[in-house]
Amino acid sequence: MNLKIHSHLIRSYQRTSYLTVKNHFLEIMRSLFAALIGLLLVGTSAAQTPTVPHIVFVTGDEEYRSEESMPMLAKILKRDYGFEVSVCYALNEEGYIDPNVLDNIDGLEQLEDADMMVLFTRFRALPDSQAHYILQFAESGKPMAGFRTTTHAFLYKDDEERKHLNNDWPTRVFGQQWITHHGHFDDGNNPLTHVEIIEDMQAHPILNGVTDFDAFSWLYHVHGGEWSLYGDSQPLLNGTALQSGHANAGRLDRFPLTNPVAWTKTYTGTSGEPARVFFTTLGHPYDFKDVSMRKLALNGILWALGHDIPDEGADASFAAPYDPNNSGFGDKFKPDMRPADL
Repeated sequence: MNLKIHSHLIRSYQRTSYLTVKNHFLEIMRSLFAALIGLLLVGTSAAQTPTVPHIVFVTGDEEYRSEESMPMLAKILKRDYGFEVSVCYALNEEGYIDPNVLDNIDGLEQLEDADMMVLFTRFRALPDSQAHYILQFAESGKPMAGFRTTTHAFLYKDDEERKHLNNDWPTRVFGQQWITHHGHFDDGNNPLTHVEIIEDMQAHPILNGVTDFDAFSWLYHVHGGEWSLYGDSQPLLNGTALQSGHANAGRLDRFPLTNPVAWTKTYTGTSGEPARVFFTTLGHPYDFKDVSMRKLALNGILWALGHDIPDEGADASFAAPYDPNNSGFGDKFKPDMRPADL
């Protein structure tokens, strides 16, 4: 009798232990399942909420008022697409915008986490501590856009270590270096270049909503004679000089009246990833008063980002008043302006 009771107690204990372990196991599995569902929901939410691109505009040219045109474009992109935008300026020691300061552009560290760089500089001699942010971004495989004097973004005189940045770097990254132009003539008084869409490129999305127009930019030479656009550069628009010093001097065999003024290309840097690049040699401050010029610039930035472009092109209406000073050197820029003012 005692043996039977003992045996019954053992079996009862075993059943209780089994049920306890089973319940504990099921509880663990329920917790793991709930955690997995939570992770899946978080992942789905993240996938449905894309990261907002951060575009950094780098200005610093002492001739074409990039300190006015680039923030104008940035404000439109922020208004219409919600992009995060930052604009870097050449600043003097007092913190005022001064494009004549060739060795300082404030805020370039923002390029470290940026998704796109828009560069409009001229003959800068930045210290390595600043220049490396631009150079490092160019190697990242992320999209870029360049305007006018970015064919000569840097100028390091008598500097063997950095002289490749003067001509070789802009050629490889943006498609061409500084060569020559057809002449200033009536700067800001009359257009100097007639811009036309290249017939075979009419269906390109960058040209959505863009029509032929006259630009105040005097025509840069980038292709023809002894020179060719670099790599896979694909011209979109041609410009024809309305007045030309080269024509007057009988040099049109070397520097023809018609040349590309906007193109796309790719640049593959040390990352091994090909970056989409949009470039235009236009960029006179008065060019941007024309809606087709603004559409060209905005569409080019959107294309580089891989963003859809409406059939009618980007909305190019101003997000704030745009009344730039004329191009020119010296004191032609607006004085006593701080970044916050723009």
